[in-house]
Amino acid sequence: MLGLDTRAAKYTWTAVAVLLALYGAYLLRKTLFVFVISLLFAYLLHPLVSVLDRLLPASRSRTPALALAYVLVIALMALLGVQVGARVVEQGQTLAGQFPALIHKWEMPAPVATGLRAEILERVREQISESINMVIAALPGAGMRVLTLAGDLVYIVVVPLLAFFFLKDARAIKQYALDLVEDDGRRQVLNSLMADVSMLLAHYMQSLTILSLATFVAYSACFFILGVPYTILLCVLAAVLEYIPMIGPLTAAVVITIVAGVSGVSIWPILIFMGIYRLFQDYVLLPHVMGAGIRMHPLLVLFGFFAGMEMAGIPGAFLSVPVLALLRIIYRHARKARAASPVSVSGP
Repeated sequence: MLGLDTRAAKYTWTAVAVLLALYGAYLLRKTLFVFVISLLFAYLLHPLVSVLDRLLPASRSRTPALALAYVLVIALMALLGVQVGARVVEQGQTLAGQFPALIHKWEMPAPVATGLRAEILERVREQISESINMVIAALPGAGMRVLTLAGDLVYIVVVPLLAFFFLKDARAIKQYALDLVEDDGRRQVLNSLMADVSMLLAHYMQSLTILSLATFVAYSACFFILGVPYTILLCVLAAVLEYIPMIGPLTAAVVITIVAGVSGVSIWPILIFMGIYRLFQDYVLLPHVMGAGIRMHPLLVLFGFFAGMEMAGIPGAFLSVPVLALLRIIYRHARKARAASPVSVSGP
């Protein structure tokens, strides 16, 4: 009728609906990021809640286990805030106060160097001084952004609250999603897809936490032996940046090298340690704690990082690896469903 192809119209409306959904997700990206962080936080707490649920007396609801888990987590965070957070703040304030004097001392020419060695050292000193000046220029804006982020009640109150509801109503949410699909075959595919995604996110968050704790312990032991100043501050920074793929550890290494260099500590033992630890983490620890569904080629990780950074800044960089892994899972399930679907053969 009217020369319209119903199949083409159906595909066109589907494409328009997908584009509108993507545009709506872009407009609501901040809200969606809060929900995604809450979901990841829920997956981080899920093992503790499951253990407590098995230890507590039998109950129809997981609320008692959830409440106890939150009490334990809040107590642990308060303890860490007192024991570690206070020292981080103290060392950060000390470094901020001594940084100008340390830079001035670093920029003074070395009288013992002569000839070609003096020229090489001077070039290296100039490059590091330029990097330091860039860091100093960026510190005020970065500090304001960090203070704004830390003072945002969305990340302090709403994220744990949403995570509580995700953990409490996980089964109901899953069942509601399955009830939206009427076909039994597609329902099985959706159920399998949701199970794989759930396993992926839980394993990803647990792996990042293990890597972060391992980095904090290893860096603390090495820096204590080498006598590196501001040890707690630098180790906490390295542990936190482990949550950002590839670029995070590299940024931590640059900051640690600069701080150690301007503080008068020999940077070569630190560089050797960080290089050895990175090889150990990438080729021994990382394959052990992360499953095959998460590990990706470094080029793909870098592409995802820069694409996520360009589209959504730090949140996009943080979510780049799980998004790529999620897309791979969806593609694998789509291929499996297509291969399992019967192929119609037309007669003569």
